[in-house]
Amino acid sequence: MTLHPAPELVLPHRAPFLFVDVIDELVIGSSATGRWKLRGDEWFFPGHFPGRPTLPGVLMCEAIAQLGAYALLTDPLHQSKLPLFGGLDAARFRRQVGPGDELELQATLGHISARGGKGSGRALLNGKVACECDLMFVLVDR
Repeated sequence: MTLHPAPELVLPHRAPFLFVDVIDELVIGSSATGRWKLRGDEWFFPGHFPGRPTLPGVLMCEAIAQLGAYALLTDPLHQSKLPLFGGLDAARFRRQVGPGDELELQATLGHISARGGKGSGRALLNGKVACECDLMFVLVDR
């Protein structure tokens, strides 16, 4: 089993907006799998929704994007860049996710240029798709 650098060593994100806990697999500059464990004390649960805490779907998309950014930023060609959301397409939310759940994240990068790129990914809950989306990003200097 290969150990990969902790997400906070590669990603510019920090708590409370870091949504990847563990990297399980990495193909540098191409794809990654990882996990996000929802402890239940996250800032968004009390307001989304009182009495039925539910992970906002857009944050699942953000977690997928962060995992894709991890794969991208492990490539020395892109380490000095900051990937920013350029767009989100074909987002589908299939399962409700709540406190105590652990999401399995998958991200694959597609076309990448000096100015940006595309990717796609999924978040799975107990092996079943909770969210899937296509991502576009732009690259700016850090």
